[in-house]
Amino acid sequence: MSQSATLTEQSVPRFPRGSRLQFNAQRQQWMVQAPERVFMPDETALAVLQRVDGSTRVAAIIDDLARVYAAPREVIRDDVLELLRELAGKGVIAA
Repeated sequence: MSQSATLTEQSVPRFPRGSRLQFNAQRQQWMVQAPERVFMPDETALAVLQRVDGSTRVAAIIDDLARVYAAPREVIRDDVLELLRELAGKGVIAA
């Protein structure tokens, strides 16, 4: 089973070695740098990725985003899991 398929609310996502979220001051934008790849996250993805610290469970990220954005938890959960699974499939996030 692939890592992206096993990512659940109990998973603890992290950036694997060689990948990181960083702010490019010259371009004034956030980017995810991974080996031989660069991703420019949109505002929604950035809100999730800024909470990926290697110690926080997906459930806590979902709860925090639902509180901050006053949105239904189920909607946030589906969006967060979809994003993290997609990035895990690309090797940008590990769990």
